[in-house]
Amino acid sequence: MLIGNAPCSWGINYPTGNRYTWQEYLDQVAAAGYRGTELGPFGFLPRDASELRDALASRGLTLIGAAHVHTLRDVASLPQLRATLTELADLLAAAGSDQLILMDESNGYPRDAQGVLDAAGWRGLIRMVTEAQGLVADKGVTLTFHPHVGTAVERESQIDRLLDETSVDLCFDTGHHAFWDQDALGYMSRAWDRIGYMHLKNVDGAVRAQVLSGGLHPADASAAGAMCPLPDGVVDIAAVMRFLDARHYAGPIVVEQDPSENPADSPLELAARNLRFLEAA
Repeated sequence: MLIGNAPCSWGINYPTGNRYTWQEYLDQVAAAGYRGTELGPFGFLPRDASELRDALASRGLTLIGAAHVHTLRDVASLPQLRATLTELADLLAAAGSDQLILMDESNGYPRDAQGVLDAAGWRGLIRMVTEAQGLVADKGVTLTFHPHVGTAVERESQIDRLLDETSVDLCFDTGHHAFWDQDALGYMSRAWDRIGYMHLKNVDGAVRAQVLSGGLHPADASAAGAMCPLPDGVVDIAAVMRFLDARHYAGPIVVEQDPSENPADSPLELAARNLRFLEAA
């Protein structure tokens, strides 16, 4: 299995204004032992395919895919989504990847409502996902959908509904699924035929308990350390890896790790620790 990482593990969530340059990120993700990376926020890594290919090849890295976040209830923004995905899909194809992840925007929702949509909002989301899937497929790129905490698709009932109403497969994230005390491995087994991409994350049980009891708002959970290193959380990641191996999974696997507030836990050290754990699992 090719196991990669992503710029978000280095706290890189925007194209500019980051602590690390794109060169430093690529140097460090390779130094941590990974052989693949996601693109990260569009514009962080080079947008020129030739420059991107050369930068990856010089470090022994493969471009696994890219993730794009969009407010999917806003059908009026469909032209913008089309334009961005067209650019992204063209870059991916030219750089040797055929995987594009779409996820809903959590910041687009009121703090007290999270991502719960009315009927019109849900219809808009389904239309956006369906059109996005068809657009990138025409360019030889596969779209998967990433359920995510704080968005319109985070609970199993919402994921089931999305799968029922579209043909899109999932980018399944173990941590985001388990955040709401849902059985990640159980759902993987149930929805196995619709999982096309894997994100490996884990959840701190104590922080999750605060959220579930109402003592901590979900929007504050990440800063409280909800997404912890792979060996330390409630999801049995070793069992997930055994499951994937037993099913002969050949799709992308990407580790994501929220940066730590502890200066001793650098992104490089956390990434390397997570990979050592996976290799021993």
